Amino acid sequence: MTSLRDNRDARRGPSTPPDREVTPPALYFNRRAIMRGGLLMATAAGSGWLYRRLNGMSFVRTETPKIAGLAPDAGGASPLTRLGSDESLTSQMAITHYNNFYEFTTDKDEVADRSAGFDTKGWQVAVGGLVHAPRVFGLDDLQRISPPEERVYRLRCVEAWSMVIPWVGFSLSKLLERVQPMGSAKYVAFETLHDPNRMPGQKIEVLEWPYVEGLRMNEAMHPLTLLASGLYGRELPAQDGAPIRLVVPWKYGFKSIKSLVKITLTAEQPPTSWNRQAPREYGFFANVNPNVDHPRWSQATEQRIGESGRRRTLMFNGYGEQVAPLYAGLDLRANY
Repeated sequence: MTSLRDNRDARRGPSTPPDREVTPPALYFNRRAIMRGGLLMATAAGSGWLYRRLNGMSFVRTETPKIAGLAPDAGGASPLTRLGSDESLTSQMAITHYNNFYEFTTDKDEVADRSAGFDTKGWQVAVGGLVHAPRVFGLDDLQRISPPEERVYRLRCVEAWSMVIPWVGFSLSKLLERVQPMGSAKYVAFETLHDPNRMPGQKIEVLEWPYVEGLRMNEAMHPLTLLASGLYGRELPAQDGAPIRLVVPWKYGFKSIKSLVKITLTAEQPPTSWNRQAPREYGFFANVNPNVDHPRWSQATEQRIGESGRRRTLMFNGYGEQVAPLYAGLDLRANY
């Protein structure tokens, strides 16, 4: 059962600083050691100081099956995966043990445990709305759409931390082309599984369930927008959005909806969960923008998980060359 404190903290929104929302994993994984030592974290700067001085706990590695037929990314050579020369992959341990997935719990370090045993057998994704060929896809159907590709992307959380993740999947556009969008389709709406028995966090009114997200049609059709089924060459673990999720690397992480069951093409802008919860803090677009702060903290810098110190946040998370034309003439301060 979730405590009243958990409920209160979660309602404040992503990156709301209770400690667990601002603490890097090497520190957060040592929560019990910190408590034993009587250490208190008063600020994000304080947590960074401790992070650089404490060793991480040992965790049982989450193992999922390898993905067959994967063509490895050639050292980030593709324009879709290129990173800066000073950027390294985030460890698989951190990616699978430092998670925001409120459908299971609001505690980042407990998502892996709470989601253990999550059953995706018989999973289906219904794609419909303003399309000429609506269809329900099983996982095997999705695998036949395109060979799996490795895409190394930065992930920037609205909470001002980031990772570099080697995803596996294919461009969402390939799926949407299969259902033949109508000319009247201007937006794409996404929906997560709603099953409180399998996702016990949904028994708590942290958000209005199910979790929903949306993109403009041109964003959804952009080749960077990924329908991901794996990471580090293996199938997605439950805590990272199994069995199928969205990855939109130039937007804050909450736009990359997990455990998808429904995709609907619409003429009107769809509701999105965090915008509905706190519209002044979380906009529909949610593009990574270091020049537009969250009302309660700066977005100018970020803590890269696994690094000491902070690094400067890049406009569009470093993908401006590819995606900036999507927003030509749009006031990005007003349309945050």
